[in-house]
Amino acid sequence: MHSLRLPSLGLVLCLIGVLSGSASAKLEEKFSWKQLTFDWPTPEAEAEAKSNGHYIEENNLPLGVERWQNRIFVTVPRWKAGVAATLNYIDLNSTEKSPKLHPYPSWEANKLPIDVQPQDQKTPSGGRLDADKAQDAGVQLKDNSTIISTFRIQVDVCDRLWVLDTGLADILGNPKQITPNSILVFDLKTDTLLRRFTIPADQTKEDTFFANIIVDADRSECQDAFAYVPDLGAYGVIVYSLRNDKSYRVKHNFFHFDPLQGDFNVAGVNFQWTDGVFGMAVGPMNPDHTKDIYFHALASTKEFKVSNRVLQNESHVTGGDSYYDFKYVGDRGMNGQSTAEVFDPETGVIFYTQVNKDAIACWNIKRPYTPDTQGLIDSDSHTLVFPNDMKIDSEGTVWVLSDKMPMYLYKELDPSAVNYRILMGQNRDLIKGTPCEM
Repeated sequence: MHSLRLPSLGLVLCLIGVLSGSASAKLEEKFSWKQLTFDWPTPEAEAEAKSNGHYIEENNLPLGVERWQNRIFVTVPRWKAGVAATLNYIDLNSTEKSPKLHPYPSWEANKLPIDVQPQDQKTPSGGRLDADKAQDAGVQLKDNSTIISTFRIQVDVCDRLWVLDTGLADILGNPKQITPNSILVFDLKTDTLLRRFTIPADQTKEDTFFANIIVDADRSECQDAFAYVPDLGAYGVIVYSLRNDKSYRVKHNFFHFDPLQGDFNVAGVNFQWTDGVFGMAVGPMNPDHTKDIYFHALASTKEFKVSNRVLQNESHVTGGDSYYDFKYVGDRGMNGQSTAEVFDPETGVIFYTQVNKDAIACWNIKRPYTPDTQGLIDSDSHTLVFPNDMKIDSEGTVWVLSDKMPMYLYKELDPSAVNYRILMGQNRDLIKGTPCEM
């Protein structure tokens, strides 16, 4: 009689991973904070900022992440009063688990030109749509390097940091439009400002909300770079040419949200959003020297694309003949809403967040776009509660920032618990065993 040989536990686990389409490698936690702390010039400066309401620890929520050399950049939008600095960096060589944030390019550049006082009562719970209309403060900046409030940033292949400054402070309290929406470009090798461009008022709408910037640049032609700024509130995209120092607004039906996909459940918080085009990624160079620009609305599970040649042709894309140049790519499936996406040229994979699943996922652009071809990289209801932003650096390292933002907006964060995390993983390790590996 033959004895029945049972498969090893390792083989069983491996088979489960393959069958579920999930990766065997997980993201590793690099930094974490209960509350953000900053590298103040002196202890007295910190004490004064706390006493006059310019630094309220619990109001500082990290949102955007980016890496350049030994720096990890972290944005802290001015959702509420008391944000110490909106653009910061961490020394990647830091051995601290919860390092202090260094304002970039300086403390002075992160100082508000007007006094924004916190309200006596706590900011009422609510998101962007619940906020009051901003008052125009009409401030003339003394220093063009000043950054009022930024959500997302991007480093390009020419060692420049692109910053989208909303100019909007205390969004959920007593909102003030201190300066117009602007694009700032810094030279990271010298930490100096190269360009400040104000987005013209006639390219914004009443519901405009800019919270992302995507750079389309090639190392051989640094001056020919373009930036794409999605307007998630008024469903458009601003296209900016660095060479021409000019922008224009593009509109399309695909920039709108899906009314069936606006319901979110994160960490026990249920909320409804109408956010349109938000996540964008620049694809690889095609044989005809064009690139596909992938994009999706936040309140949607569908992916679209358009050639950068279309977006960069102002007369064509704004003239009414470009509708069919925009293509439907596919659908991620149920609960596939995503805040951010990035293309990895090394693997040919788009990595993206899945906020309703506390997850990071992937798709290989050589495959059809269906729920079955999406790979689950990591899902964790403890460390990945609202993965808000992600980037991939030149070394193939994927960086993810999770921040429990719905808890911050609609309830309260527990200051005794870890609320914010920056996680990392290697591209090839993360896609191993998923449909993204080819």
